[in-house]
Amino acid sequence: MSKKGSREERELVKMLWESDCAAMRAPASGGATKKPLPDVLAGNGEIYLAIEVKSTSSERIYIDSGKINALVEFATIFGAQPYVGAKFKREKWRFVSIEHLYKTKKENYRLDKQLAFEKGIELDELVGKSK
Repeated sequence: MSKKGSREERELVKMLWESDCAAMRAPASGGATKKPLPDVLAGNGEIYLAIEVKSTSSERIYIDSGKINALVEFATIFGAQPYVGAKFKREKWRFVSIEHLYKTKKENYRLDKQLAFEKGIELDELVGKSK
């Protein structure tokens, strides 16, 4: 994983702890293991989250279908809700459900900034603090 991606994951973990969720990075995600692992795993006893973290300075994010399939597989086994945590440069974090992602012709996924802000939710809503 790139330095930037690791930094974003650490930032998200810190924000989740500050929102009364236990949270951790799964540094083995991204190919170091054959097991499906999210980038960040968090919970507060009521809500359990498996999050694939993506950050960009452009207007869209492309995600390999294997990463999304692994995220969904892990979340299903663990009993967590799968989300893509998107950090667009100079914008707030947005958390997008898998069903809102656009599927490309090559069966991968795309998340446009506009879609992230229309369909995605903010951290407080993600952790159940607001609707």
